[in-house]
Amino acid sequence: MSLEAILFDLDGTLIDSIELIVKSYEHTLREHGKPELSRAKIMSFIGIPLRKHLQHYAVDEAEVESMTRTYRAWNLEHHDSLVRPFAGVDGMLAGLRERRQNIAVVTSKLSEAAWRGLALCGLEGYFDVLVGADDVERHKPDPTPLLFACERLGVEPQHCAYIGDSVHDMAAARAAAMGAIGAGWGPFDATELEAAGATLVLASPDQVLALC
Repeated sequence: MSLEAILFDLDGTLIDSIELIVKSYEHTLREHGKPELSRAKIMSFIGIPLRKHLQHYAVDEAEVESMTRTYRAWNLEHHDSLVRPFAGVDGMLAGLRERRQNIAVVTSKLSEAAWRGLALCGLEGYFDVLVGADDVERHKPDPTPLLFACERLGVEPQHCAYIGDSVHDMAAARAAAMGAIGAGWGPFDATELEAAGATLVLASPDQVLALC
């Protein structure tokens, strides 16, 4: 595989923020008197923008706004205590930098929050390009954010790969006609990622270096 660029998802791929996401969602549902959801159901939302799945539980747009504010406030308050780096990601990114590999982050999180997570884990210095939910109008599993990242990097999608931990990441990569690579160290297992179209599922971050 000869790659012009490697794009990365954020949550569950570069940083371990899964508990923060789950607990933020549980808090939001309780605060707004909504039925509890299973952990598996909440996990299924990872990879798509917050507002998109809150719409299924709110009675109207005003409640979507209110629930979004509740989620983000709790998430912000507890962010630094619940987010941590995945083992091996720092070394992997350093190795890619040494190889002068083009890399970028494409996430469904707002850009400011995404940069905060990267900074907390000491990873922000590896990236010049980050595409967040506020940078595009269409979101994963639509390919738009991935294609926008390619445009900003000046590379062709068919010569790129997107590494992510969720089925939505794999769908977006395939829709963008780029390599769909599963982050097997994240919360979802290889079977789910392969069923969603992963070209390859990597067991650990260090295996990313073999791609280039």
